[in-house]
Amino acid sequence: MSCFSRIVVGPAIGLSLAFAALLPSNASEGTVVFADPSRIAAIGGSITEIVYALGEEKHLVARDSTSNYPKAALDLPDVGYMRQLSPEGVLSVNPTAILALHGSGPREAVDVLKKTSIPFIEVPEHYSHEGIIEKVRIVGKALGVDAKAEVLAKALDAKLTAAEQQTASIKERKRILFVLSMQGGKILAAGRETAADGIVKLAGGVNAVEGFSGYKQMSDEAIITAGPDVILMMNNAGPPVPDDELFANPSIASTPAGAARKLIRMDGAYLLGFGPRTADAIHDLAVSLYGAQVKD
Repeated sequence: MSCFSRIVVGPAIGLSLAFAALLPSNASEGTVVFADPSRIAAIGGSITEIVYALGEEKHLVARDSTSNYPKAALDLPDVGYMRQLSPEGVLSVNPTAILALHGSGPREAVDVLKKTSIPFIEVPEHYSHEGIIEKVRIVGKALGVDAKAEVLAKALDAKLTAAEQQTASIKERKRILFVLSMQGGKILAAGRETAADGIVKLAGGVNAVEGFSGYKQMSDEAIITAGPDVILMMNNAGPPVPDDELFANPSIASTPAGAARKLIRMDGAYLLGFGPRTADAIHDLAVSLYGAQVKD
């Protein structure tokens, strides 16, 4: 038995936006439906998951490397990491359409893809309950299955609402420090407007970092000032950081989380995907944080 608390968690049980952000590059204004969805390249794990959740996976001809769920998706050709795409790699699968999550890149590669004759829809990413529902409706619209998308959206809406309500009565909120990496002893942590910030809030926690947006390397003083109760990390992203190495960091050791050796690790795509499985991820994270205080 380890001398510290370490929890490893796995999976458990009206659209409003600017049309310009959605339009295929060769489509007329207002068009958000693929004319030919027979061979879609899906870029972004949540996009691929939504296509499968809609039962429309027969349209997929390729995925990016973040699309590792469901397991069947791994049989599709991999066109590369969504933030390091090459136009040649995406076009090599001869797609009739491209569905890409906002943030795909690099920007130059996306610009090249948008200038081809292949319709390209960029799906907005908002790290919120509403953002998930929006993605489902946009993907469903693109595939021409609006009715199926609405059924899925309503089911996910109810499930997300229930997951959020499980921590509604908790008074003492845990302060969470999400550590993306630790290179050279420096902590790279998640600030506002990140997937980590979003999931922590949905699970009834408080992001211990408040002074910046995005991911940033933090000073020892800033980490101590943040005073997290719990450290949250992904268990399958980049070089692993051993538990002992994390807690040996002087700044981490000086926090309540370090003193109590409180660490939660979760699968990155599951925790930060903001897709069909997010309600389950909210529940699992909440239980890891609050135990029996979580109301089923």
